[in-house]
Amino acid sequence: MSVLFPKVNKPREWDYRPIYFDKEKEARKDKKLARLHRGAFREEHEKNMTEFRRKKQSRLLWLLIVLGMLVFTFWVLL
Repeated sequence: MSVLFPKVNKPREWDYRPIYFDKEKEARKDKKLARLHRGAFREEHEKNMTEFRRKKQSRLLWLLIVLGMLVFTFWVLL
């Protein structure tokens, strides 16, 4: 311990931040918590995979239609 400069702790500062109620933020928080339940990740994955398969089938259908139109056009022109 120092004789000339004794250690004196500073008093704690007042750090008050008021908390305001925000309806939208609470709604987002509740919605997020509602999504996080047991099996939620599996459900999201299955939903994404079914959407992916549907898009893939749609692209395949359009590809077959365009291919058929090209074959028909070459057959008519030749």
